[in-house]
Amino acid sequence: MAQPWDYIAKIVSLGDSGSGKSSLTIRLCEGRFVSHHDVTIGVEFGSRIVPVGPPASLEYNINNPVKTVAEPPAPAPAPAPAPVPKSKGGKSKAVNAVVQKEPEQKHMKLSLWDTAGQETYKSITRSYFRGASGALLVFDITRRTTFNSVTSWLHDLRQIAEENIVVILVGNKSDLAPSSTVTGDSSAPNRRQVTREEAEEWCRTNQVMQYVETSAKSGENVERAFLEVAERIYQNIEAGKYDLNDRRSGVKGPGVGGGGNAGRTVNLGIRDGASGKKAGIMGGCC
Repeated sequence: MAQPWDYIAKIVSLGDSGSGKSSLTIRLCEGRFVSHHDVTIGVEFGSRIVPVGPPASLEYNINNPVKTVAEPPAPAPAPAPAPVPKSKGGKSKAVNAVVQKEPEQKHMKLSLWDTAGQETYKSITRSYFRGASGALLVFDITRRTTFNSVTSWLHDLRQIAEENIVVILVGNKSDLAPSSTVTGDSSAPNRRQVTREEAEEWCRTNQVMQYVETSAKSGENVERAFLEVAERIYQNIEAGKYDLNDRRSGVKGPGVGGGGNAGRTVNLGIRDGASGKKAGIMGGCC
C-alpha cells in the first residue's frame, strides 16, 4: 500500500505555559477541544497529514497573496496572423489544442512537537528545536505577559534551530477577544490585551513571516496556522533549500521511515471547525 504522504516535516510549537499550545495540537489532530489540559512536561507528540501545493493551496488561498494589478500599457499592434498550414489537397490542417493537466496533489506529514512552556523544562524543550523545519510561536492574546515573552522564545529558537526555519506568530484564544481594541477588564466579554496591529508590527520587526489569530476552542484558523507553515516548507522544498537525506534539515522525502499513517484519519476542513465538509485534508494523531 502506497504511503499517503510525499514529505515529512518536523514542526515545533513554543511559547509560555497556558498559551494553548497543547490545545491547538489536539484540535488539529483530533478535531476536539480540551477545556482542562494537564501542564505539558517536556514534550508531547502528534501528527497530521495535510495537502501542500496546488491545487489545494490555490483553493484555500494559502500563501497565495493577491498581486496588485498595475495600469496596463497601451496595446501593441496585433501581429499578422500566421499562415495556416495546408495539406496536399489544399485544405487547412487542424491544430490540436494542448490540454493542461491539473498538477497532482502533494501531501506532507507534519510531525508535531508540543513543547512545555514552563521555565523548569526549558533546558529539555530547547533540545527539541534542533532539526525543526517549522515553528508556531504561540501566545495568549488575553495575557500580555505571554506576548512579551515571544521575543525571548524566538531568540532561543533561532540559536538552536536551522537558519531557514519557517516561523509564524500565533495569537491564541481569539474567542475571548471578539473586538480588536484592548481592554483592561479581565471580566469583560472582550479580554484582548494585544492588538492585531501590534502583533503584526512585531512580526515585521523580527522577520517573522506571518501573524495568525486562532481559537483552539472554536477551531477558528487552527488549520490555517499549520497549513501556512506547511506551505512555506513545501515551497522551500521546491526551491531546493533542503537536503532531504540530511536529518538536520527537518524534512524527509519519499521512502523515508515507516510506510503508513499512524493513528486514525480525521477529515477536517479548512473552515477551521470540525465540520468535515472540505475534502483533501487527512490527519492522524500518534
